Amino acid sequence: MATDSSTQTDTLLPEIDDDDDFVIITHQEANAARRPRFLNDISGHIDSIADELWPINKKIHDKPELGYGEVIAHYTLTAYMKTQPGWTVTRSAYGMKTAWVAVYDTGKRGPCVSFNVEMDALPAIGHACGHNLIATASLAGALATAHLLSLYSLPGRVVLFGTPAEEGGGGKIRLLAAGAYKDHGVDISLISHPGTGSDCALTHTTAYIRIKVEYFGREAHAAAEPWLGVNALDALITAYNGISVLRQQTMPSDVIQGHITDGGARPNIIHAYAAGIFVVRAATQRRLEVLVDKVMGCFDAGAMATGAKVKVTRLMAYKDHVPNRLLGRSYVRYFNPLVPEEGDGGRDGDGNEAGGPNKIPEDQDVDEMRGRSGASSDQGDIAHAMPSIMPGFEIPPGPGGAGPHNPGFAESAGTRLAFERSLRVAKALAGTALDVLTIDGLLEEVKREWRRSMNGSR
Repeated sequence: MATDSSTQTDTLLPEIDDDDDFVIITHQEANAARRPRFLNDISGHIDSIADELWPINKKIHDKPELGYGEVIAHYTLTAYMKTQPGWTVTRSAYGMKTAWVAVYDTGKRGPCVSFNVEMDALPAIGHACGHNLIATASLAGALATAHLLSLYSLPGRVVLFGTPAEEGGGGKIRLLAAGAYKDHGVDISLISHPGTGSDCALTHTTAYIRIKVEYFGREAHAAAEPWLGVNALDALITAYNGISVLRQQTMPSDVIQGHITDGGARPNIIHAYAAGIFVVRAATQRRLEVLVDKVMGCFDAGAMATGAKVKVTRLMAYKDHVPNRLLGRSYVRYFNPLVPEEGDGGRDGDGNEAGGPNKIPEDQDVDEMRGRSGASSDQGDIAHAMPSIMPGFEIPPGPGGAGPHNPGFAESAGTRLAFERSLRVAKALAGTALDVLTIDGLLEEVKREWRRSMNGSR
């Protein structure tokens, strides 16, 4: 029978001062005594497969592919998973060429924990959002969880989802709609995300929608007979300016961005067609709906002012990611003991000493303040369907302090140090999964907390 290696800490014999009756222990002994039950086994397993995972991470990073075209990443990840004992792998799953599913089933009834693997890159700037690291953390975390299930003959299932096209394509939304998570009876979803901010467990992203607006007018000679025309570009500019005025009365967390994609044909023709793309973001789904109504009013105002007709098309929307605090608490329990007291020697793209990794505050209000982001992710839609966490982890910035969506950040995401930090995250994700799988009643509490948080967000 396997022995839990973390019980080795119980045999520590602290020195006793006979005069004062104090127990004197070292910092190392104190930290060891607080280590969660499975952490040593998780850490040891992930360390043992690190050299296998590094070339996978590098191939994904060095061969960047856009959403729904992640052919190399899809093959590389599934080929590796097919070599892992006990895993059943399905390629090109749920009608998507680059989606995939890998399942580890113990055959014993228990919770089902899932990990999402992102793979896509950004146009022209590669893995400037670090999805190679997200893939690595989820891959390693799932493998470690399955290893512990086998080692201790525990019940339950682990599911890895290869989720395409996070960058605007909504691969996770398509998987949800296709019933992927329901088919596998998933109870919780785990993922992570790199950045240049401090490590956190409770990442809260914004709700988001991308909208196309088109105006249809009538051509006329702009100098000879302008009164015969209806200027679609004027309608769009009126709407654009209306949104600029609207910003004075929006909340600090509200964001409205837009650009003109079609501004007409020639200056001497009254513009019969104009179009633009607008993005609206808000802290919660409920607030987003209010803000979108106001933006729609600006679109209508442009049409009314000019006589043009307006057509609005909702292109893509992501819900806000609402982190589950109970899952976040488990994550912090596993993550903090892994943080080296003296740092890990990280340097940024300019060669300066970089921050991180950092212990995550146990005060969850402080943690969630750290984790508030103006960015958006389709993991938000997952979080509205089931309990989820998406911890943020710090990697050194690129040259000039470059953060996500900058080519310099892509350079940082390809370093061995960033890879090693993603493995630390994987260990804490695996610990979180194992808490859900082994602590009686925790899953029910997690779901109760999820329902409560959804009532405040929707």
